[in-house]
Amino acid sequence: MSDEIDEDTPIFAIAVAADLAGMHPQTLRQYDRIGLVVPARTRGGSRRYSPRDVAQLREVARLSAEGVSLPAVARIIELENHVRELRHQVRDLENRVRAEVENRPGARVFAAGPSGGVITLRHGKRVPRATDIVLWRPRQQESDD
Repeated sequence: MSDEIDEDTPIFAIAVAADLAGMHPQTLRQYDRIGLVVPARTRGGSRRYSPRDVAQLREVARLSAEGVSLPAVARIIELENHVRELRHQVRDLENRVRAEVENRPGARVFAAGPSGGVITLRHGKRVPRATDIVLWRPRQQESDD
């Protein structure tokens, strides 16, 4: 079992998250109301912030201090979250492809069919031999006089 805490695990109460982010708890409530950084909730309705939420709160403070508007900050966070989700999907797909390749080495074999199309064969299967004779003649280049 890993000793690391998952970045998305909601573990901090609002007072602790506010302290870690260097903000007043009321600011965190306001950001929650406007949908900027939305924490998880306990069954009793208390806010619980994850380490990722705290990092986002710090990023909001940094961007706000640089003069970025809250709607722009919200869009930046939304895009960052989307990029993170896409990276997660890519990693998952890479792992699935890697597992597929490792579990089925050489499973895909291709051959040319009688009409020239590609035929997929199972591993270990041979293409029936054709006995047809095909006469091939190269095309002659037409001269442009």
